[in-house]
Amino acid sequence: MLMVLYMQHELSYDKFQQNGDRIVRMIMEYKFSEGEITKGNFTSTKVFPAFKRNFPEVENGVRMSDPDRLVKYEDKLFNETKFLYADSTFFSVFPSFRLLKGQAQQVLKSPNMVVLSATAAKKYFGSIDNAVGKVLLISSKQDNYLVTGVAEDYPSNSQIKFDFIASFSSFGPAQEETYWNANYTTYLLLKDKSSIASLQAKVEPFMKKEMDRIERGAYVNFQLEPYTKVHLYSPYDGFEPNSNITYIYIIGAIAVLILLIACFTYINLSTARSMERAKEVGIRKVAGAIRGQVFWQFIGESILVTFISLVLSFILASLIIPGFNALADRNLSASGFFQPPVLLAALVIGVTISLVAGSYPALILSKFQPVKILKGSFKNTSSGTWLRKSLIVFQFTISVFLIVSTFIIQKQLHFIQNKKLGYDREHVLVMTIDQKIMDKIELVKTTFTSNPNIIAVSKANNTPVNIVGGYSMRRADMASGQEMNVKANPVDDDYIKANGLQIIAGTNFSRQDLLDANKEDYTKNYFYYILNESAVKALGWKPEEAIGKKMFLGDHRPGEVKAVIKDFHFASLHTPVEPLILFPGDWGSNLIVKTTGNNLAGTISFLEAKWKELAPHRPFEYRFMDEDFQKLYSSEMRTGKVFTIFAGIAILLACLGLFGLAVYATQQRTKEIGIRKVLGASVSGITVLLSSKFLGLIAIAFLVASPIAWFVMHKWLQDFAYRVDISWWVFAIAGLSVLLITLITVGFQAIKAAVSNPVKSLRSE
Repeated sequence: MLMVLYMQHELSYDKFQQNGDRIVRMIMEYKFSEGEITKGNFTSTKVFPAFKRNFPEVENGVRMSDPDRLVKYEDKLFNETKFLYADSTFFSVFPSFRLLKGQAQQVLKSPNMVVLSATAAKKYFGSIDNAVGKVLLISSKQDNYLVTGVAEDYPSNSQIKFDFIASFSSFGPAQEETYWNANYTTYLLLKDKSSIASLQAKVEPFMKKEMDRIERGAYVNFQLEPYTKVHLYSPYDGFEPNSNITYIYIIGAIAVLILLIACFTYINLSTARSMERAKEVGIRKVAGAIRGQVFWQFIGESILVTFISLVLSFILASLIIPGFNALADRNLSASGFFQPPVLLAALVIGVTISLVAGSYPALILSKFQPVKILKGSFKNTSSGTWLRKSLIVFQFTISVFLIVSTFIIQKQLHFIQNKKLGYDREHVLVMTIDQKIMDKIELVKTTFTSNPNIIAVSKANNTPVNIVGGYSMRRADMASGQEMNVKANPVDDDYIKANGLQIIAGTNFSRQDLLDANKEDYTKNYFYYILNESAVKALGWKPEEAIGKKMFLGDHRPGEVKAVIKDFHFASLHTPVEPLILFPGDWGSNLIVKTTGNNLAGTISFLEAKWKELAPHRPFEYRFMDEDFQKLYSSEMRTGKVFTIFAGIAILLACLGLFGLAVYATQQRTKEIGIRKVLGASVSGITVLLSSKFLGLIAIAFLVASPIAWFVMHKWLQDFAYRVDISWWVFAIAGLSVLLITLITVGFQAIKAAVSNPVKSLRSE
């Protein structure tokens, strides 16, 4: 039930938007004359107005950006992370974000207007009725923003989550003259959902003409992503990390496998009890019951057991849903169990399991012959033995598959956690900063590093966990227009030290390098660059010979190579390391504080006290760099936890099925065991006799499951540019684990039968 609720939530993402099937997200792809095509969910501000003017398929659109913002009202001051800037068309493109106060066409029509969510309105003003007309102070500059509307809180299955939407026009003038300042997200509303393909076909020829007119030699194109497909199918995150349809399939498959194992376990346990029910069936038939009546009696028992279980599962799932939310990183509610799709799924699953689990035992028990039973000469034949053994093979095939898959998933996650990334993320704090803090950044750094537990403090646009800035680079001897794609990050002279990056040639930035790169007359700026190994290789140099070489970052940043650093992973391990340039910058949004890790609580208290002195306009908030790293792999971490927990459940159920078959086999051979003991057979000999056939079944299961597990895990690992190998010992451990489980499960019943008194077993026969 928990898995059904989770899958229903993920598959319903953004389906509540009434225009959802007509909305597309713009994905930009670009390259210069050299290098690979770069893609991402970013655009310039020009895309929406240009497309609306030139393509009749486009009805409307909206541009958005989501920077954190300081928000103040009277004595309330918070750093708001769910803050959007959006065009005045936002509520026309997304009408399902319903306004409780204000008119959709008016609330964002002018600069310095802001719409609040219902939760934000209550947080700052006590109620939604008191919000409209109030003025909020926003950003470190404390600009006045008029509250013009209040919107319903966003649903949990929305990729766009906001507490504040401010007018896009207050974010700066729309720069329509270029396609290159791609720092925004653009959605288009089409007139007809069927026009996505026809519009896509027109985009590339249009953009080719545009680039021939504006910047010959460069390539820019746009792909249209259906809005309702973004969350599960897009490799590019939206305003929150995406999930992956593959992981939904995995979770659904695990749910089905667990239910199948449960059904087969019920069958094996029921048939194991058939000897106990034989006389009951005989008496019923003598009393006049026909086979059909006996059949439906046992089907009825199966239905009763299943639906009692179903009711209990609703109760149990409702109780443990907070823990499941923590596991799945979602905010699911117990009320979701009573939605029509979930209730229908529960009913269908309940009926299906009742019939699947109950049919075979009912058929077996209903065909017993009452004469033989009541005379005492009844004995189960070997009929159906192949089916019961097949069920055991199937159950343990699933178990071996899950054990191998869990080992490999955990091995890859351990690899991710422990791989040397080329930078040091241990005991590193990251704080968001603004212009007021940057104006006194040297004082902040000096004050913080006065604490002996703080090694270094650096200001940068991006931490090394995820550097996203897209630029172009070229050697000085290359003509303009022959640029290559590169990621770049404006940093200061402490960035290398604060992040533990390794210089392999040249020297670090100096304070003078920062001054040379950021003169008041920008036409006189001269930049010193630090390149990673991949960037040096792309430019055709070796690390040692690159030092002092002239180059450009873009067309307007002339400079030379100051140092080369060892490649480090500044993005997810899903992608290979790309060329990267660090350059001196006088702006940034993150303060990186590297600590020794000693007395961390005391160090944080020190930072908080100094922060309140140096930046009283901003609340003291921090995160650990490790947290940013973990976010890159949130889907994988969730899947790993789910796999481990539910693989354990599946194996436990398989053991119950094996136990049932062991009980059944022992009951069938009670007299044989008694005779063997009378003739001198040892306990160990009888135990080996009863266990040997089961070990054969487990061997078959292992041989069937191993290639399937290898194939599935090999496909999963292909999604990572850096991954573990699938080692033979993983399969060996899985095989030994299943062997041990079998010996414990079967051995218990075998030993119990072997040590029993043969007189009792022969008398009972």
